[in-house]
Amino acid sequence: MKIVLATRNTGKISEIRKILSDVDIEFLDFYDLPPFPEPSEEGESFLDNALLKAKAVSAVAGLPALADDSGLEVEALDGGPGVHSARFGGEGLSDRERAMKLLEALQGVPDDERGARFRCVMVLFPAPGREEQTFVTEGILYGRIAFEPAGENGFGYDPIFLVPERRMTLAQMASEEKNSISHRYRALVEMKWLLVRECNLKLKKS
Repeated sequence: MKIVLATRNTGKISEIRKILSDVDIEFLDFYDLPPFPEPSEEGESFLDNALLKAKAVSAVAGLPALADDSGLEVEALDGGPGVHSARFGGEGLSDRERAMKLLEALQGVPDDERGARFRCVMVLFPAPGREEQTFVTEGILYGRIAFEPAGENGFGYDPIFLVPERRMTLAQMASEEKNSISHRYRALVEMKWLLVRECNLKLKKS
């Protein structure tokens, strides 16, 4: 089975390939397709945006497309930045600049009010004409916002997202450890078993 990964984010592409490496799937991505405009992400929810991306890429490729929309929801920011996580602080910022903007927004907020969660909604949109086989899963990782960045791994807000039971940020974890607990991992594991059960895909022998 061929599936197109509907993201240009190389960090996400690497994570998805690793987490689903034991399923008999040939993954393609944006870089295997002819150039086309970036799909819109103007939805009001993670599900809206994931569907928009998956539908757009599936239409271009003529293949099933796997898309996710994910973001950081911070209690002290009333659930923000949420669907605006990738654009928080303005356009053109680097991951680190965006993380620092978020820390600035939480300046003075005590530790017990820095609760947060990463949420990921994953959508597999089938090849055109088979829309009834759309699959949707969700994963959530609970944690806290650290007072300063720590760690060099990962991407996005990983350096400031503290996982209390591990006593480290996501960026301080090796990729294998992060991939075993992340919100994207949890959504992808559900998606994997949907594919195995509903599409009769086989797991690769280790």
